[in-house]
Amino acid sequence: MNHHPTRAVRRAQSGTTEAPWVRWTLLGIALVFLVLFLVLPLAAVFVEAFSKGADAYFASLRDPDAWSAIQLTLITALISVPLNLVFGVAAAWAIAKYEFKGKAFLTTLVDLPFSVSPVVAGLMYVLVFGANGWFGPWLQANDIKIIFAVPGIVLATVFVTFPFIARELIPLMQAQGNDEEQAAIVLGATGWQTFWKVTLPNIKWGLLYGVILCNARAMGEFGAVSVVSGHIRGQTNTIPLHVEILYNEYQSAAAFAAASLLALLALVTLAIKSVAEWQSERERKAAANLPPERPTPLPGPR
Repeated sequence: MNHHPTRAVRRAQSGTTEAPWVRWTLLGIALVFLVLFLVLPLAAVFVEAFSKGADAYFASLRDPDAWSAIQLTLITALISVPLNLVFGVAAAWAIAKYEFKGKAFLTTLVDLPFSVSPVVAGLMYVLVFGANGWFGPWLQANDIKIIFAVPGIVLATVFVTFPFIARELIPLMQAQGNDEEQAAIVLGATGWQTFWKVTLPNIKWGLLYGVILCNARAMGEFGAVSVVSGHIRGQTNTIPLHVEILYNEYQSAAAFAAASLLALLALVTLAIKSVAEWQSERERKAAANLPPERPTPLPGPR
């Protein structure tokens, strides 16, 4: 009797009914695509950055304009990411945990930056806060500068990045339901205690993932920031804008050196994301393999 599984059985066990050559062809196409459109461009950034040697690479990063762009990029991220963290958690909690009038409208507002071009978003802030905008004359009269200054860059960055955390948490909170929070409230926990002890531990990995994506987009945003910044060298240029200026001035090695910082950020973001997903999956499997708790026996009659 032949105990070897048939070809159909082996295909069923592998989760697909296609022939092996089909799977290998699809895998090969995917790998070729990744190499051509992701790996090679990423490698080209670092090759061009070091094309004139390590000394020229680090000298271009120590340039005052480059250092100013790095500092402004970090400041923008340090302001916009915490603001989006607060908004994202609040919006996700409201949408996932409560029923209220205007819920669909709030969900639409969360998705708005995904449907609006970043350039249009920057233009909206210019029309509102610019010299000829709605509040422009009042801002000038009170010596308050938003457009072509750091506040405008922060506002534009907040707008284009605020969906990331909320959109990461909403489906996660909806899947978890309200049972644990309601049980905590019934046992006497306050709203803050319920959030810190029940809700936050359940969403921590999704929250970390959303923060990582938000931070990466904040540091790499170009379109909206380009409109509101004014491209003032040493003052309102972030790293992406600094890269554009250097490349337009035919300083390719310096431009790629600055671009390599964003590429390193992307790699670090990918690594942290992978660790977060691995840890989340590990905890999920550990929780699924826990033996059920034995009920405490009731005391018998004495």
